[in-house]
Amino acid sequence: MRRLSAVFVSLLICGSAIANDPPSKSIKTSSKEEASDKEESKSSKSSKSSKEKEAKAAEAARQKESLAADELAVKIADRLAVLRKEKEEAAKPRPVVRSYAPAVKRPEQAKPKAQLDAHAANAAALGAAGAHSAIHWSYEGEGGPLSWGKLNPANAKCDSGQRQSPIDIREGIRVDLDPLTFDYKPSRFTVTDNGHTIQVNLGAGNFINVSGRNYELLQFHFHKPSEERINGRGFEMVVHLVHKDGDGRLAVVAVLIERGKAQALVQTVWNNLPLEKNEAVLALSAMDLNQILPTKRDYYTYMGSLTTPPCSEGVLWLVMKEPIEVSPEQLAIFSRLYPMNARPIQKTAGRLIKESN
Repeated sequence: MRRLSAVFVSLLICGSAIANDPPSKSIKTSSKEEASDKEESKSSKSSKSSKEKEAKAAEAARQKESLAADELAVKIADRLAVLRKEKEEAAKPRPVVRSYAPAVKRPEQAKPKAQLDAHAANAAALGAAGAHSAIHWSYEGEGGPLSWGKLNPANAKCDSGQRQSPIDIREGIRVDLDPLTFDYKPSRFTVTDNGHTIQVNLGAGNFINVSGRNYELLQFHFHKPSEERINGRGFEMVVHLVHKDGDGRLAVVAVLIERGKAQALVQTVWNNLPLEKNEAVLALSAMDLNQILPTKRDYYTYMGSLTTPPCSEGVLWLVMKEPIEVSPEQLAIFSRLYPMNARPIQKTAGRLIKESN
């Protein structure tokens, strides 16, 4: 009996313990839920971390692309700058650089004194060219006739020419020259003081015929004293009538002037003198150019040049033997403007001079 009671008591104790303990299944379930929550939390964190990484990677990619674009723009700008500089450099004239082998030294030979003098003269001429370039040609002073050839390279013939004008006409051979035919008509004209002389420009339609060739009158102008001389004799003035043919060749008729009675055509020119230099005055009336020609048409002829810069050669000169007259008052009017505007006599240099019989 006692033994049964002890067994029963043990059973009661075990049942009470079982009743107080929570079911083991619930514990297991709770552990699984906690694990699930942890997994979900871990998964959420992992997902969030992955998105952040992707966002950072995308941002890094954008920054890299932006940096690459900036670098490309800088490179393009640098290249364009280089191309512009190369283009500017290419446009600039560059000295020609030639490679050469060192010259073999040879024993120096003494140069003739004449050659040294010529080199020295050339160097002096080149050095003076710059100073002369700013000086305008004239009939005296620094710009006078002896300097004409140095004032401008275009005037070289003034120094080096062999057929220059004016000349002293001497020892011409007498021959039966073809007569000069003048076909001058009343013409409108302008008068200009060009700073060297009084010049009259005429309209078209006035010609001379020399040996079958026609030359048209362009203009005429005056010099005081006469530039030409006849057997050493000078004249008060001269008028040069400048003509040109269809090939551009020039022929100048020179009419010598001496003191005497008044000359109608010269007075017409003086009546229309401009008040300012290089200002052309258009005359209201026409001019009959036959009035300035001498009665006799005998002449001298030779080949020469212009008597003013650039002193171009190849000019046919026709110098009338008989002079015309102008009054002292008419001479004085020109003298007030140009007391002296004549080039000195040039060398004949063996030129052939012909004159009418």
